[in-house]
Amino acid sequence: MTAKIQGVPKANRLHIGIFGKRNSGKSSLLNTLTNQQISIVSDTPGTTTDPVEKTMEFLPLGPVVFIDTAGVDDTGELGKQRIEKTQKIFDRTDIAIIVCDYTGWNEYEKNLFKEFKDRDIPVIAVINKQDIANTGEKDINEIKKYVKEPILTSLINNRDAVYEIKNKLIEVCPDDFISPPSILGDLISNKDTVVLVIPVDKEAPKGRLILPQVQVMRDLLDNRCKIFVTQDTELKETLDELKYPPKLVITDSQAFKNVSEIVPRNVPLTSFSIIFARIKGDLKEFYSGAKKIDGLKDNDRVLICESCTHHQIEDDIARVKIPALIKKKTGKDIEFVYHSGHDFPEKIKDFALIIHCGACMTNKKEVLSRIMKCKKANISITNYGITIAYCLGILERSLEPFKIMDTRD
Repeated sequence: MTAKIQGVPKANRLHIGIFGKRNSGKSSLLNTLTNQQISIVSDTPGTTTDPVEKTMEFLPLGPVVFIDTAGVDDTGELGKQRIEKTQKIFDRTDIAIIVCDYTGWNEYEKNLFKEFKDRDIPVIAVINKQDIANTGEKDINEIKKYVKEPILTSLINNRDAVYEIKNKLIEVCPDDFISPPSILGDLISNKDTVVLVIPVDKEAPKGRLILPQVQVMRDLLDNRCKIFVTQDTELKETLDELKYPPKLVITDSQAFKNVSEIVPRNVPLTSFSIIFARIKGDLKEFYSGAKKIDGLKDNDRVLICESCTHHQIEDDIARVKIPALIKKKTGKDIEFVYHSGHDFPEKIKDFALIIHCGACMTNKKEVLSRIMKCKKANISITNYGITIAYCLGILERSLEPFKIMDTRD
């Protein structure tokens, strides 16, 4: 996926999900928070069918994505499908807002809270429609058993509610979003030289780079590093022209083989995909998953997951290069299945291995959720860059910069 010239990528935004029963005021809350008519508001239950997303700057939190969902008490066959879509939003949620009305905190709210607690997702409770009837003290005390300081309000044309909810969001916001960690700040220092190997990707429109490359480049600039950008065809000449060896070389995974043969063994080397596996996933888990490649058998099924959809090219990394490398490495007749988008397949037990993309278009919460689903199903999962490095026999080298080699045990 290519980087946008302006704006923060959706994957890097705080994802705030709005949940509750039908007609509790979820859509009113989204419209109130954004000061726009994003969702249709009606007295008819079930007005919201598919999740509605709104990307915006929500000061002082910064870039966020609000997600309005269908009611968890929907009925009928269509209602069941709407609930399933709502449940899939759990995987992408960094903060959950549970909206209920003056009738209190009942079965549906309790089940929602349990789900979020199990996922370690912070929860805010908004008790809506106080203009119709005030929630009783007994009900408030019941809610406080789950969520401290629930917000009692009426969301109809109520801007004061925004300040209360905003303050609560700041209070529960994960530290990583208040002070996001540097991508490479723990590996490099001021004035270090870093070489980025960026082959011109056929999938990127002319004049643009791929999003992970842009994000790494910006992080290096923020850390006051000296950056040299080249293609693998000019890499040797670039290294020869440097007065001192670079502190780190980062390559696109598709050029890993050529680059590893050119870069001296004493110079640390890794890939953009592995860097993102580190900041958005679990490097140890992905490393262990790659080790399962040798154990693949004839007719095993391997699921390759792409977070985004894109035009497939002749030598597509997911559908051509990775399958070819695995078949060459194992010598087995393996079936590859492909899945794109946010919806992670429910039935994964039939797969011998899952290979995930670099997740530049997916937030960390969603990647970690997928890893946990795999662990629960006892299915190994790894990542594009780690898979390529493993099949090429350079995985140990590509992980050396992160000092995690003890994760082999």
